[in-house]
Amino acid sequence: MSVREMIQTMINDLVEIMDDAGKHDNGNNAAGTRVRKEMQSIKKIAQEVRIRVQNDRINKN
Repeated sequence: MSVREMIQTMINDLVEIMDDAGKHDNGNNAAGTRVRKEMQSIKKIAQEVRIRVQNDRINKN
């Protein structure tokens, strides 16, 4: 998977949890749990992107 695709996956995941974020703002605790779970997944993808970009930079030199 390319870096571009990984970032697009993160964007898609964020868009998907927008409804749950609104529900959480209105007091729905279960929606907040779903938001936290998805944000953890996004964090993992972001870390993978960071490592990939860093490795690409190192390997070019």
